[in-house]
Amino acid sequence: MVTILLGGPAVAVADKLEDDYQAIQNAVAKKDAAGVKRLAVELAPLVKAAVAEAAPVSDEERAGWSARVAYAKSIGTYVEYALFATAVVSPAATMVDLISTLDQQNPKSQYLENAWGPYFAALGQTGGQAKIPAIAEAAVENFPNNVNLLAIVADSALQRGQNDRAAGFAAREIAAFGRPKPEGLSDADWARERSLTLGRAYFVVGYVAGLKNDYETANKNLRAALPLIQGVNSELAPAYFYLGIANYQLGKLYLSKSQVLDGAKFSDLCSGIPGPYADQARHNAYVARNDALNMR
Repeated sequence: MVTILLGGPAVAVADKLEDDYQAIQNAVAKKDAAGVKRLAVELAPLVKAAVAEAAPVSDEERAGWSARVAYAKSIGTYVEYALFATAVVSPAATMVDLISTLDQQNPKSQYLENAWGPYFAALGQTGGQAKIPAIAEAAVENFPNNVNLLAIVADSALQRGQNDRAAGFAAREIAAFGRPKPEGLSDADWARERSLTLGRAYFVVGYVAGLKNDYETANKNLRAALPLIQGVNSELAPAYFYLGIANYQLGKLYLSKSQVLDGAKFSDLCSGIPGPYADQARHNAYVARNDALNMR
């Protein structure tokens, strides 16, 4: 507790700040989502006003001022925590409301780092799926290494035909998985995010590289994607297709019969998946095997 030595209206503001701070802690303990939101909205301007208090001229008063500002900032941080902690144990509609409130109050809040995944899932459950790409586009500016955000903006860019932009976001997503897991995220949740999204990121980078005839990049990333996208034919078919082309071309370039045969193998796998790639892949496999016969 910090003693706040003020006078007049400032005392009333300080009292209100302290009362609401105690009240929001009680609301969090009771999982009272409505109370948490109401108090968070009330506290935001009080915290802002306290933090914006002008520094006194006299050195004697500065210590008290510094303590008051630091205390107000700590309340602001707790308010953000209260919104997050209550949101993640609430039904989907309530979660959407609370995380949206947190985002509005501080779009750079540390607690948003682990909120995006649950928030987007809740939006999908409550009919807000269409809002997700725009929210992610705005949020990724403040959280440039967040894998949930990067996965969404990469897919959104790919769907709009912005292939290089999509590959750039997907490459950042792959790099983010190479960093330590975010603070506060369990090992199980981090592993789940990795299995759900990393394969897609490798696929996007490799697929775009395949479209651009960048065979080395396509081969590297699509091979990395394969173990993680098994059963997802919408990704497996183009992955096998461009692996077939990439390995055939690289085999021809480096005079590697085994790699040309790898190209045939991947093309065969693609031809076994019904869809737009199958017929061309079947032809590609035939060409690769014939060319391999003439190689040492």
